[in-house]
Amino acid sequence: MKNVSNLGLAMCLFVCPFLFAQESEPETDDFKPVFITMTTTHWNGDPETDFSDWLETEKEYFKKVTSKNDLIIGSGFYTHYFTPDNSELVMVNVYQNWDDIEKAEEMNQKLIEEAWPDETERKKFFDKQTSYYGKEHSDEIYQTMRYRKPLTERSEKPLIYYVRKSDLAMDGQGKPENFKEFDEKVTQKNSKLKAYYTHRHIWGSNGRELQEVFVFDKLGDIEDFFAEEENLISSAWPDEKEREQFMGDLNKLFSGKHGDYIYRSVPELQK
Repeated sequence: MKNVSNLGLAMCLFVCPFLFAQESEPETDDFKPVFITMTTTHWNGDPETDFSDWLETEKEYFKKVTSKNDLIIGSGFYTHYFTPDNSELVMVNVYQNWDDIEKAEEMNQKLIEEAWPDETERKKFFDKQTSYYGKEHSDEIYQTMRYRKPLTERSEKPLIYYVRKSDLAMDGQGKPENFKEFDEKVTQKNSKLKAYYTHRHIWGSNGRELQEVFVFDKLGDIEDFFAEEENLISSAWPDEKEREQFMGDLNKLFSGKHGDYIYRSVPELQK
């Protein structure tokens, strides 16, 4: 992890000055940023692959390893719902700080050896677990931002996660306080939104990336969310010219390029 850590630090030093300034302002609440690792992998496309025991296998690993690793303060498993690739899966882990990412891997290895002390049985289990997935995957690391509306209770049913990936303009034209104002006057007041999270790129393939994650009970709530958002925008800025001016200034934070992805959570694999 030393090479990764050094590269991640370099990327952070390059990217952070162009990001939202209030992230470095004195905090007025209890917000403390944490680190998120996201591994995007894919189902094994071999038609001979038997997926009948997939969930039970992952539940066993979750119970014996992830749930016992205190350095992993949160985790989730998300499957394709509406994305460009129906084989896509996203595995997420959350850590208090950068160093814990490496330490947690060491703890995982210790827990694995304790859970499967017999080397033959251990290999058998992980061969089965690995067989569900293709060889292609990508890894990204993000840092959380203060714009959030956390889940208030654990759901026993799958939730819908709508992810908006936007490229930051990084040209100094946009004002971060506009995003803060929009969050307070619109996003936080939307009754259709079950939870909301923002995080920024720290290490990975796209140094401009900002992710917003909108959480809903069901797919139909997304359409209702956007309808209510329009009403909230009109209420917050009733004067049309002022509204257009504000939204124009807000959009200066971004390049205009974004992608939309919808995933479904696996409740049995969430921490």
